[in-house]
Order: sequence, then structure tokens, then C-alpha cells
Amino acid sequence: MLSLDITLVLTAGLGVFFIGSFVGYTIRKVVMKNKARSVEERAEKILQKAKAQEKEILLQAKEKALVALEESKKEVTDRRREMQSQQQRLEQRENKFDQQLLALEDRKTKLEQQKSEVERVREKIEEIKNEQVSKLQAIAGLTREQAREELFHAIEEAEKETLVNRTRKLEQVSEEEIERKARQVISLAVQRFASSHVVDATTTMVELPSDEMKGRIIGKEGRNIKTLERLTGCELIIDDTPEMIMISGFSPVRRQVALRALQALIKDGRIQPARIEEAITDAKKNLAKEMKKAGEDALYELGVPVSSIDPKLISILGRLKFRTSYGQNVLQHSIEVARISGMLAEELGANVFDSKKGGLFHDIGKAVDHDMQGAHPQIGYNIMKKFGFPEEIAYQSVAHHEDKPKTLEGVIVKAADAISGARPGARRNTLEEYIQRLQNLEDTANSFEGVEKAYAIQAGREVRVFVKPTDVDELSSQNLAREIAKKIETELTYPGEVRVTVIRETRVVEYAR
Repeated sequence: MLSLDITLVLTAGLGVFFIGSFVGYTIRKVVMKNKARSVEERAEKILQKAKAQEKEILLQAKEKALVALEESKKEVTDRRREMQSQQQRLEQRENKFDQQLLALEDRKTKLEQQKSEVERVREKIEEIKNEQVSKLQAIAGLTREQAREELFHAIEEAEKETLVNRTRKLEQVSEEEIERKARQVISLAVQRFASSHVVDATTTMVELPSDEMKGRIIGKEGRNIKTLERLTGCELIIDDTPEMIMISGFSPVRRQVALRALQALIKDGRIQPARIEEAITDAKKNLAKEMKKAGEDALYELGVPVSSIDPKLISILGRLKFRTSYGQNVLQHSIEVARISGMLAEELGANVFDSKKGGLFHDIGKAVDHDMQGAHPQIGYNIMKKFGFPEEIAYQSVAHHEDKPKTLEGVIVKAADAISGARPGARRNTLEEYIQRLQNLEDTANSFEGVEKAYAIQAGREVRVFVKPTDVDELSSQNLAREIAKKIETELTYPGEVRVTVIRETRVVEYAR
């Protein structure tokens, strides 16, 4: 019974399960159909909406395309019009250029015709001119060159005063400008340098304590004086001058050796041949040391490295301490020239070291010119080349005596040499040389035709020339002054410059009776 109930229950349960499953399936199927129908409806709506939007977009695109097409057509039309306008303008310009080209061609043709006409007329004029010149030459009996000279002479005579004034003005302006610039450069250099104005007098006179010493110096049978003269190469002049002996010789170094040896012998009192030889040897040694020291001091003073100069050349430089020129110590003069050369080189932009070194050694030939043949500039050049100086420095030894040095440094050393030698108190000339120089200046001026008299004034710095007014006119006076100055430059030797003044004076005298 129980199993039957269980079976019924199971059977009923299975029935309910199957019924429920069928009902659920049916309901689910109905629901799915409803959902599918709803989805289809929504899809249809979306599709319809998309089609509507598509139509709207197509319409808008067509409208935009139509607008763009219209604008493009309008732009093309405008461009076509612009191109047509430009083409018209170009055609007009081309026509204008063609017209101008035709006008130029026509003008060129006319000018060529005029040129041919001018050439023809010129040839005709030249032919007539030559014919007239030939006739004038035949009438006047003058050639063309002679007629030209006559014409120039006539113009010169007619415009003489104008020519003189213009020439004088041009010369004055150029001379003043050159002199101003030269004075400016020299003054800038000289104002930086100050030197002694005292002339260095190197004496060759030996003072004696008494006249008795003269006999002791002469010695028995003249042995002492002969030994002195033989060993020193100098001549001892013993005359009636009280307590004084003169040493004569060409070499200043030898005179200095003799002077020092005599002073040592007189001080020692023992005068005999053996002692004389010893005194002379000591004097030479001491003098050699002093000369070398003098050369080194000069190099130190100018800032030239002593190690760069050969010791032998330093000793030769020191010999200039005992050499004078017109009373001026040559070593001191060389130092002055070196300093002034360096300053001038700074002002002119030249090589300062080469100018200074060349100035120091420019007179080195004077140290040995008594022992060697030749002029001291060439001797100095040879010495400088021997000791390895470059050509531009060695040349300055020659340049300072040339009229026109070839290098700027040579011109500078020449100018510095003139400044050092011409400054007040630097040199001492003898009276005879001074008078002779003035006489030579006057004779040179008097040698010209038309000169009445000439005077050298201002210590030979100026020559005043008085001319005959009947023989020399205004134009000739200018030429005469130039010729006299040129002859003085060529033939005479003088310091600085000489001014030539030509004076033409016309006097008219009448008497009232």
C-alpha cells in the first residue's frame, strides 16, 4: 500500500514536472517570440531612421557640391578675365617696347650719320689747320716747335706775375705742411730725451810736476822717449811749453795708452825702458777693461742684451769712448743716436729695436778707421756683417751718410745722427772751418749770373743774395733761389739746412732842381 502510494506520488510528481516543463517551455517560447518581434520592430525603426538621415545627408552633400561647383566656375571665370587683362597689358607693353626699339634704331642711325659727318668735318679742319700752319711757317720762317716755344714764351711773359705767385703759394703750402709734420714727429721724440750739452774734451797734453821731468822722460841718448814712441806708436812733442808734453798720433786709443803710461811713470818716478814697457802693458790692459766696460754700460743703458753681442764687438764699441768728432764724444753720440732713433721709430711705426741697435753701431767704423783703410761708414758696415748683423741693421752704418737712404730705419738713423750732432753745444768746429764754410756759401751764390752780392748770415744758416733788377726779374728770382739751393745741396757740406733768400730791389731816383 505504501509502495503504491509512493509510486502514485512519484507518478504524480513526474506528471507535474512534465506539465510544468511544458508550460514553462510554452511560456518561454511565447516570450521569445514577443522579444524577437520587439527587436525586429526596433531594427526596422532604426533602419528607417538611417535611411531618412541618408537622404538628408545626400541632399546636403548635393547642395554643397552645387555651391562648390558654382564657386569654382566663378573663380575660373575671374581668373580667365584676369589672365585676359594681363595678356592685354603685356601686349600693350610689348608694342610700346617695339616702338621704343624702333626709335632707338632710328636714333642710332642718325648718330652714326652725325659721327661720320663730324669725322669728315674734323678731317677737313685738320687739313685746313695743317695748311694754315704750313703757310704760317713759310711766312714766319719758323718750325712748329719754334712757334710753340715762341707762344709759350709769350704766355709766360704775359702771365709772369700770376705764375710766380701761384708757384710761390704752392711751394709755401707744401713746404709748410712737410715742415710741420717733420717738426711734430721730431719734437715728440726729442722732448722725451735730454742729454748733456757739454762738449767732451779728450786732451793729449800731459802735465809735468817740473821741467826737470822732461829730461828724465827723454832719457840718456833719448832711449826713454824712443821706447815710448816705439811701443805706443805716438810721437811725444817736447817743446818750450813749461811743464807740458804733447802726445801726437792718429789713433785715439794709442794716444790714451801713451797718456796713461806717462802719467803712471811720472807718478812712480822710475823712468827706464824696462819700466816703460811694464807701464805700457798695464795701461793697455786697464784700457781694454775700461773699453769693454764702457761698451757693456752702453748696451745696458739702451736695453740691448749683452749676451746677444760678441765680446770683441763690445770692446770695439767701447773704443768709441776715446774717439771724438768735432769735440763730441763718439760713444756718447752713438748712445744719443740710438735713443733718438728708437723714439722716432715709435712715432713712425718702424722697427724700434733695429733702429736703436743700428743707431748705436752706426759709427762703429770710427773706432778702427785709424787702423784700417776706407771711409768709416763702409768699415762699420763690414764690421757689422762680420759679427753676424742682419743686412737691414748693417746697412744703417752706410745709410746715415747717403743722400736718400733706401729703408725707413736708415732714414730714421740719418735724422737722429743729424739731431744729435746739430743740437746746441754738441760739437765744436774750428774757426778756420767755420770761416771757410761761410766763404763757400757766399762763393756759391756769387757764381750765378745776375747776382750783385751775397752774404752768409746766422752762422751759415741763411744766405741772402742781392740781384741786379735789370738782369733778374720776378720769375727768374724764384728760379735763381731754387738753383742756388740745389747747388749748395750738391757741392757743399753743412749741418742742418741753409735758407736761400733772393732780394730784388728796384730804386728810382730823381732830383728836383
